[in-house]
Amino acid sequence: MTRSFLLAPLVAVAVACGGSAPPPSAPPPASPGPAPSASTAALPPAPPLAASSASAVAPPRPEAPKVVARVDVSPAIASIATAPDRSSEDKKLDAGRHPAEMLAFLGIAPGMHVGEIAAGGGYTTELLARAVAPNGVVYGENPKEMLEKFAEKPWSLRLAKPVNKHVVRVDRELNEPFGTDVSDLDVVVDVLFYHDTVWFGVDRDAMNSAIFRALKHGGVYGIIDHRAKEGTGVNDVKTLHRIEERVVREEVERAGFRLDAVATFLANPSDEHDWNDSPIQAAGRRGTSDRFVLKFVKP
Repeated sequence: MTRSFLLAPLVAVAVACGGSAPPPSAPPPASPGPAPSASTAALPPAPPLAASSASAVAPPRPEAPKVVARVDVSPAIASIATAPDRSSEDKKLDAGRHPAEMLAFLGIAPGMHVGEIAAGGGYTTELLARAVAPNGVVYGENPKEMLEKFAEKPWSLRLAKPVNKHVVRVDRELNEPFGTDVSDLDVVVDVLFYHDTVWFGVDRDAMNSAIFRALKHGGVYGIIDHRAKEGTGVNDVKTLHRIEERVVREEVERAGFRLDAVATFLANPSDEHDWNDSPIQAAGRRGTSDRFVLKFVKP
């Protein structure tokens, strides 16, 4: 190695510190050294260094979500929907809700710990409780406004049923729906309510981040809601009780979730997306709205 190469780092340091670089002295004459051997002289010049892996290899693209047109329902899950002790009022909603497909798509299984936000009167809560029995737990959350307006009585009656003995009542606001004492959940479910969080004034970034923390790694965040027309965003959340799917995807992914799968068992291509699908306003059309079913995963 020549003296000029040895001086290079010193020059750089001097310049960086505000000093002047010393003038380089002339290199000493190279010693003749031994003549190269035949094998050494025959070697080709060394190839240039390859680009670093960071610049040469493009980052992997996010995996596209699976589109599930048909959900395989096991006999055990099917028997939950057909259980003879389910109320006739609940069973009337089944045609528009497809409860067996919902449970199967979200992977609800015995022994799981599951959270549900905005449980309302508990139609979905009881299905979850039956699916995680006998050793699982369901945390059913309701905010104060929902309980006061319409859910307190039916929710209390629901929880009094023996089949719901492993449901834990959670009265909390949606910004932090489960609290720090609930963690490592397998699944969190939001059925037909995400659009309401908008006009309820919920901090949805805080809510989704709290759900992210409450789930274990690999846990599922399942959202079902009424689809609004493309481009409408959140404009119809109170008037038609619909929300654009794109908005939900963007908000939930912003919290760190990955969209794993999309199911179509509640899709209705003939829906014009121009009518109010709230239970009272929908009347005879209740259960026929075009709905999206999204399964997000916590990496």
